[in-house]
Amino acid sequence: MNRILIAEDEPRIATFVEKGLRSQGFTTAIATDAVEAIEMVLGDSFDLMLLDLGLPVKDGLTVLEELRGQGVTLPIIILTARDDIQDKVAGLEGGADDYMTKPFRFEELLARVRLRLRNDRATTIGEKDTSIQIGPVTIDLLTRRVCVDRQEVELSAREFNLLETLARHPGQVMSREQLLDRVWGYSYDPGSNIVDVYVGYLRKKLGSDFIETVRGMGYRFQT
Repeated sequence: MNRILIAEDEPRIATFVEKGLRSQGFTTAIATDAVEAIEMVLGDSFDLMLLDLGLPVKDGLTVLEELRGQGVTLPIIILTARDDIQDKVAGLEGGADDYMTKPFRFEELLARVRLRLRNDRATTIGEKDTSIQIGPVTIDLLTRRVCVDRQEVELSAREFNLLETLARHPGQVMSREQLLDRVWGYSYDPGSNIVDVYVGYLRKKLGSDFIETVRGMGYRFQT
């Protein structure tokens, strides 16, 4: 049974989300401020977190930054009234898996929660494994550090997520649509070239030999 942490200081919204999730068979807990949210994530076992940006004590983006900085990899969906594009970009670049604005329909939230949990299960490599090693590339999943030939390469949160997704499926062709879904977690214009742009960023930082373009199909990580 999946456990979900709801980091939300507005009682009406927290109760609404909690009741809806519990009716679908999830186990839930509520954190009403940023410090409590961080302590609960670090001290307990959750499968997903719903994070409001307007939490007391610390901003939700700070919570996100601190958790990712400590190697926390559980899926995080931002759930906030902030609909400014800069906030959305900051949240997604900071390591959030998805971003929903209030007001929202519970049916859509439930669909996104299930998608994140399904993708997380599909990409889990084993509880004892904390890194991925493919040739000269080492990806540390706890510290979110990447090394090529033992030389550390600095990546943004989005670049790391894209590299990790490709590296978890070495030799497998992944379409742009799959990568959009797993890395960005929300709908883009099908004609968007965001995946190609970020693959270009990775090639510049890692070298051009690791990620192969399969014409008309997508990309794969070379083994």
